[in-house]
Amino acid sequence: MAYDPITQDPLERDSDFPPTLEQVTLHCSGDYLNGTLYLAQGEGPHPAVILLHGFAGYERNFDLAQALRRGGYNVLIFHYRGSWGSGGVFCFKHVLEDTQAAYHFMRSTEAQTAYRTDPERIALVGHSMGGWAALLTAAQLPSVPVVASIAGVNFGVWADMVADDPAMRGFTERFMEQNLAPLLGANADMLVDEILEHRALWNTLHMVDKLVNRPVLLVAGRYDVDVSPHLFHFPLVEALEHGGAQHLSHHLLDSDHAFSNRRITLARLVLDWLNQSL
Repeated sequence: MAYDPITQDPLERDSDFPPTLEQVTLHCSGDYLNGTLYLAQGEGPHPAVILLHGFAGYERNFDLAQALRRGGYNVLIFHYRGSWGSGGVFCFKHVLEDTQAAYHFMRSTEAQTAYRTDPERIALVGHSMGGWAALLTAAQLPSVPVVASIAGVNFGVWADMVADDPAMRGFTERFMEQNLAPLLGANADMLVDEILEHRALWNTLHMVDKLVNRPVLLVAGRYDVDVSPHLFHFPLVEALEHGGAQHLSHHLLDSDHAFSNRRITLARLVLDWLNQSL
């Protein structure tokens, strides 16, 4: 029977190039970012995935990292500035800058030599806020070959709703306030002002023309009450299809924002898409 990295451990251990867990420290604008690199076994060079967590990072998708590593991918998970012990202060602008810093690190000579990473095959895969960061970063960096957004939010659309409805601002501030514990230097009022200030630049619907020529994966949860697929997933799918996207894959799973009952299904979707696209 064929080896299934989603449900099986590797059949043999490569004694020369075993799978390992590496602590890495990234740097952006003078601050440090705490990271963990799941290094696949084998001499490589390996394709790599930068797995971006959401706001504020309570679900970090470590199970996806393990499954993708078993599938032959190096996987980097890191914490943005001001989150979960990384240096600096948290804001959404820093999330985007830190994502670019992580991408450039994975393309560096250090990543190639120390971690056997292929600099030309690096995917951005993000959940929730991380999905938004993945799409915007891919739009800004043409060298990103493939990008995936899992239950991705669109802060441009969210900010438009806040601007149109004063009650929406109060709801948004309460939502953000509930998630600030692992974040340093941020407050809800500041974060809402930030998305309002950048709402045109941070709207993924405005980035369609920069994404249509690359493989894009969009996954949403039918019962997601945090990031409604009707507000965020379906409009982006429609915009990409209308824009002529030739390599778009999109899925709606019977699950919630964290895909709590569809973790294996999610892992298989992402791994199969990476194998086909990257």
